[in-house]
Amino acid sequence: MISRSYEETIALGERLGSLLELGAFIALKGDLAGGKTTFTKGIGKALNVKGIVNSPTFTILKIYEGDKTLYHIDAYRLENNEYDLGIDEYEDEGIMVVEWPEYYEKYLPKEYLEVIFEYIDDNTRNIEFIAHGEKYERIIEELGC
Repeated sequence: MISRSYEETIALGERLGSLLELGAFIALKGDLAGGKTTFTKGIGKALNVKGIVNSPTFTILKIYEGDKTLYHIDAYRLENNEYDLGIDEYEDEGIMVVEWPEYYEKYLPKEYLEVIFEYIDDNTRNIEFIAHGEKYERIIEELGC
């Protein structure tokens, strides 16, 4: 999919968020300023989270309460780190969104939805969805991707 604005990226995240069930795991890949946190804001909007969703870069994990709990992880600072955050303990309690999952790859669940953001210009992003598991294939179909 192509997003041509900040608002479109939020709206796409919101559409995805409305389809997610407890235990969903979303892995967001892409360059800095690629739209990962903006997309997560849309997921948070769909979940009616309290507070402002922003990048957890310096805290690694932020937890937002809403209709479903949103666990937002930024694994960027975990590169070459063997530390297990224990995110598997939270998986069934809410929606897990991980930015920079490639730095935490060995701890990813067997099934998840991978979303790749390609920066095209200041406003435009190519957003690709890759399902790892049948339930995520169904979600992609429902999104129309």
